[in-house]
Amino acid sequence: MPISSLSFVRVTILSILIGLAALLAIVAVNLWLVRQAAVYSATVAIATGERAAIVELRNTLDDAETGQRGYLLTDGNQAYLAPYNEARRRVRENRDRLAALTKNDPAMANDVAKLIPITDAKLAELQKTIDLFSAGQREASLKLVNTDLGKRLMDEARELFATMVGRSEARIDAATQSQKDSIDALQWVTIGGALVILLVVGGSVWAVFSYTGQLEQARKEVSTLNVNLEQRVRERTADLGRANEEIQRFAYIVTHDLRAPLVNIMGFTSELETSLASIQSYIKQHIDEAAHDEVAKQAQIAVLEEVPEAVSFIRSSTRKMDGLINAILKLSREGRRALRPEWISLDTLFKTAAANLQHQIDDAGGAVNIDTRVSTLVSDRMALEQIVGNLLDNAVKYRAPDRALRIQIRAHETRGQRIIVEVEDNGRGIAARDHERVFDLFRRSGAQDTPGEGIGLAHVRSMVRNLGGEITLRSQIEQGTTMQLNLPRDLRAILATQTGAA
Repeated sequence: MPISSLSFVRVTILSILIGLAALLAIVAVNLWLVRQAAVYSATVAIATGERAAIVELRNTLDDAETGQRGYLLTDGNQAYLAPYNEARRRVRENRDRLAALTKNDPAMANDVAKLIPITDAKLAELQKTIDLFSAGQREASLKLVNTDLGKRLMDEARELFATMVGRSEARIDAATQSQKDSIDALQWVTIGGALVILLVVGGSVWAVFSYTGQLEQARKEVSTLNVNLEQRVRERTADLGRANEEIQRFAYIVTHDLRAPLVNIMGFTSELETSLASIQSYIKQHIDEAAHDEVAKQAQIAVLEEVPEAVSFIRSSTRKMDGLINAILKLSREGRRALRPEWISLDTLFKTAAANLQHQIDDAGGAVNIDTRVSTLVSDRMALEQIVGNLLDNAVKYRAPDRALRIQIRAHETRGQRIIVEVEDNGRGIAARDHERVFDLFRRSGAQDTPGEGIGLAHVRSMVRNLGGEITLRSQIEQGTTMQLNLPRDLRAILATQTGAA
């Protein structure tokens, strides 16, 4: 089943997300297990310390009892008192250390609390036998030993020691087992995550190879289809050029043929005005004679009021038609004019265009700011001057009456060897519905309170497209208008392409 571009993107994204989820799961489990391992290690360390302290306390207590017995059995040999005294001191130190280690473990702390009086009693019993023996009361000392008090105390202490050691070893075993289980869990999570990642990678590789194969097949098909595409494009471009030339010739012929009857109408209108002036002069001289003649009165009204008004309408209409014909001829001639590429300084061109309208700009209390970040380009000077001049003229013509006119001209380079030129004003603006319509022939936007035929922007768009560019606008009512030109950096490359296509 073929893989579409959208399916490929979805599969790729899904694979990445699954792989990322698996990786995050592995990392999260690793971090959790590391923290658990740290907890288990700390538990083992504490339990091991407790066990060592218990064993050490038990051994030192045994050492104290061994020293006491040696002293008694050797008939008061002082050599055995040194280890005995050392053992007594260490019993107390080890007992304090064990109490500190087990203070956070209630069970162990309880055993230590039980152990303290037992060890104190055992040490007291040992010391009393030695004191009696040292005082020469050997029988009393041996009698105390034979009471088995010391044995009972030692048995109780050993029982507690065994319980405490067992509890510590149980904690060590439990922590060690938990640590082993954590390692096993980490192993299985890693294996599972690795399998998921391998499946994701395998699926992704399969999708990539499948999609690449389809792209290669599509490339071959496109290559096959494009074998004669260039020739077809040249033929259709030539046909389009011929059709455009026919349209231009037709427009020229039509406007030329329209002008002939229009000139006749304008001429006869002038003759009619001349004749009407004579008739009006005659009527004015005989106004009193026609005061009582109804037919004369109607003739007087027709000659002095109605006919002049009709002639005025005819004159106005012929002037408008003459302007429209001139506009069509202008567009037709512009389309036939050969472009002449040359190096043009944009900054100089903008300043010259602004200077040509400086008087009108000053009358509007306005100012023009020029920000040119492109020094030169290759284009048709006459067309570019007409384009910029027309845009500036519109900015002045359609200014807002309640604020000083401000015009900003900017130029900068963009991608693809293109240049962006913007003419921004703070005028009355253009409604959104008219953003495209204002480029149509004989179409205008907003209040029709300024003279014009609606051909300026149509002419500008035609010239811009002849230069291989495009014009767009951004505007809001009462917020001003920005006209943007997108032009080629070098017109010669565009003309070379068009010549090659023809």
